[in-house]
Amino acid sequence: MELIEVDGFISFTLAIVLLFIGKFATVRYQLLQKYSIPEPVIGGFICAIVVAIFYALFDVTIEFDLAVRDTLLLYFFAGIGLSASFKVLLSGGKPLLVLTLLAIVYIILQNIVGVSIASVLGLEPVIGLMAGSISLIGGVGTTMAWSPTFIEMGIETAAEVGLAANTLGLISACLVGGPIAKHLINKHKLSSNTDHNLDIGVCHNETTKLDHFGYLYAWLMLNLSIIFGYFINMGFEAVGLQLPMFVACLVGGILIGNAKLLILKKEQSKNAQLGQALISDICLGMFLTMALMGLQLWQLQSTLLFLSIVMFFQVALSVAFTIWVVFRFMGKDYEAAVISSGFGGITLGSTATAIVNMTAVTQRYGAAHKAFIIVPLVCGFFIDIANALIINAFLII
Repeated sequence: MELIEVDGFISFTLAIVLLFIGKFATVRYQLLQKYSIPEPVIGGFICAIVVAIFYALFDVTIEFDLAVRDTLLLYFFAGIGLSASFKVLLSGGKPLLVLTLLAIVYIILQNIVGVSIASVLGLEPVIGLMAGSISLIGGVGTTMAWSPTFIEMGIETAAEVGLAANTLGLISACLVGGPIAKHLINKHKLSSNTDHNLDIGVCHNETTKLDHFGYLYAWLMLNLSIIFGYFINMGFEAVGLQLPMFVACLVGGILIGNAKLLILKKEQSKNAQLGQALISDICLGMFLTMALMGLQLWQLQSTLLFLSIVMFFQVALSVAFTIWVVFRFMGKDYEAAVISSGFGGITLGSTATAIVNMTAVTQRYGAAHKAFIIVPLVCGFFIDIANALIINAFLII
């Protein structure tokens, strides 16, 4: 087995090329725009397939240094925070509570599906948790954190099952969000939003003008929000709260953006808004591209039968629950449709896949400011706490 390690600079450059491929494909093929397929999925998944081919045919493993990936995510969430006014945050109080409760119900259902299918196939039932909320809602970090517990229980392949389920979930999450939103918007004849001041990116086919001052000012505000986020995270840790760093940057952006608004008594200039939206869009696109290009698809082969069955039902559950429950409880309006597009990211992939799904939808149909506040807070704060408690409860039972 030959190992090829690609250094960080080359990996980052390759990610730019892959994101270009995704953007060109979206412009070239209207079908991708029609169903709001996220641009990073195309190039990132192509890279993952090529890497898998090298592994299968030439016994060569290609690993990318993706250290910069997490920093890109901090820029993205700082941008969301800077775009959020206290007025929007206050209006999102009830929907935030409702979506959190729906996510908690979903975690329980997701684990029931995983445990039940494992039992039917004659496997140890608790391995179903690794193809449930541990890997799908929790992500790679939660999977690796719980793996030693399962190994102590005698399940040696726990990490492999979890990582493979996370891989399939990440891909599925990127593919279901756009079609769900399109279905809901068309079926319920929802009016798309005429507000083109998007939180992330710009609308398709929109001509934009951006000068140096707008770009530099946006970059400065993003950096200040991230720096402030580091201090906020230190405060979280001091009181015993272990939260993802991007949550602190989100809070930092919210505080800086609203403090600036109160002091200057005027809205941020259109040029600065555009610079901030474009930087955030590029950072999110690069993050997801790098996440997908780093997938090792051959990890799926050892548990292919179990994973194929369980993931079929997990994706079906996510789609059904989103369309019939989430959309209705979130208000059955355009904002609810955008939130629904992100729910697959919450339940099958990650916070980033949730946001990139919503970004693709809003670039086609218009802004949904409340959705871009509610979903990150649910993903990054409330759901992790609930998931840990529910997983423990399933293990005790």
